[in-house]
Amino acid sequence: MLLLVVGLVLFFAIHLVPTAPDLRAGLIQRFGASAYKALFGVISLAGFVLIVMGYHKMQLNPGKNVVLWESPLWLNHVTWLLMLPAMIALVAAYVPSRIHSALKHPMLVAIKLWALSHLIVNGDLASLVLFGSFLAYAIYDRISVKRRGALGPLGAKTGGIAGDITVVVAGVALYAFMLHMGHGWLIGVPLLPA
Repeated sequence: MLLLVVGLVLFFAIHLVPTAPDLRAGLIQRFGASAYKALFGVISLAGFVLIVMGYHKMQLNPGKNVVLWESPLWLNHVTWLLMLPAMIALVAAYVPSRIHSALKHPMLVAIKLWALSHLIVNGDLASLVLFGSFLAYAIYDRISVKRRGALGPLGAKTGGIAGDITVVVAGVALYAFMLHMGHGWLIGVPLLPA
């Protein structure tokens, strides 16, 4: 559990720096933009690796990973349903489209849907800490982004129908990949029987 918590603290601490404009500006002024971005990337990656290792370790130790609730089987279908718009929003974060413009910050929408959908079907302590933390972070970051008027990686770029089609097709393809084999391959938990 310690690895998971340390990873989450490290990951979220570095991602909350941009929400404090004076701190971010001071770090960029002191180290330069390139060094700041490199340090941000390295710390983010280290936090992510610790999160993955800590969560995996907790899943291997059921005695330490207390089950807080058992979710009914039908919630799996709710999760599958929520993950479709999450995958579309994830793609929309990187493709100029009307979907991107409508969601304003599609990556945060994707994180919130992903975290919520996984939180409702995983009742163990490690999942509560992991998915609950990501959900809280995405909610906080969305409020912060709105206050700062910050734009995502595409800036103010907008797109048309071609962008929307690209987002939906790629999002559905990503969803199908994750549903049929990606989740089992990447996470070790197949979603559909072989």
